[in-house]
Amino acid sequence: MLMAAAGLHAAATHTGVAALNPLDATSLLTSLGTLGVFLVLFAETGLLIGFFLPGDSLLFTAGLLCTTSATNKVHLSLPLVLLAAVAGALLGAQTGFWIGRKGGRSLLARSRNVHLRRGADRAEELLAHYGLGKAIVLARFIPVVRTVLNPMAGALNVPTRTFTFWQVSGGLVWSVGVTLAGYALGSTIPGIDTYLLPIVAVIVIVSLIPVALELRRSRQRNRTVEAGLHGETGDEGSLPS
Repeated sequence: MLMAAAGLHAAATHTGVAALNPLDATSLLTSLGTLGVFLVLFAETGLLIGFFLPGDSLLFTAGLLCTTSATNKVHLSLPLVLLAAVAGALLGAQTGFWIGRKGGRSLLARSRNVHLRRGADRAEELLAHYGLGKAIVLARFIPVVRTVLNPMAGALNVPTRTFTFWQVSGGLVWSVGVTLAGYALGSTIPGIDTYLLPIVAVIVIVSLIPVALELRRSRQRNRTVEAGLHGETGDEGSLPS
């Protein structure tokens, strides 16, 4: 662990300290290097304040910047990036779980952030529809939900062993899979990192599709319920006296 920490620190130092934009994956990696991967994933999956961080695009971009064909001034080590990604994703989720276990639903109830509230609603629906295991794994691939579900699982007193098994399974698939996808694309297409901005934009759009679809389904359900209520009222009004 000490050697790994030294490697992360060296990678961050090597890239230098540039103007840091926490919403921009390239800026995070340029300023913090591999250490940024760990910090962002830990905060996004473990702390409610990290819901806005670009986890998906950061992993994909980090994978791109590990390729030998990358022309960007930042070049990262794939083994260190994978280590940082896995450590951040797994330790972050477990931290979020324990925060939820200690603080309960009051943490989410006190939040006035609309995105967190929607994420909490979506997390509850995932748990109800798919069950505990699938919900924890699927949440990894949905922005905001992957931030909220971990403390929610703790608040719901999910057994620690059960939560740990599924969050580790989902965390490995997500962190390693997205990183290797970026690495594979960068290795296949030389100089692909020169198109990082449009690529990251596509990743952000794709990652938001599940959220948009769920919002649409939620509105349709609300309309159906309202229509049913109006229908019942109308039926009652049409009864003969």
